[in-house]
Amino acid sequence: MTSRPGDSDPSDSTAENQPLVCARCGTRSEDPQPTWTCSMEHGTRHYLCDTCARENLRAIEGRLDPAWW
Repeated sequence: MTSRPGDSDPSDSTAENQPLVCARCGTRSEDPQPTWTCSMEHGTRHYLCDTCARENLRAIEGRLDPAWW
């Protein structure tokens, strides 16, 4: 079973009503996308669309700081 963004964080009840926005290119999606990537940066969730995630896969897996890539 897949959970929507915000389901595991009860303090963020508005997350379900807000569209996902890619942290790199700004692509928006109203529904959760199984091909998008979610990462935690300094305690904040950041989402990457499938295109940006593919383009930066090595940096993501290497846990490089997003400012670097």
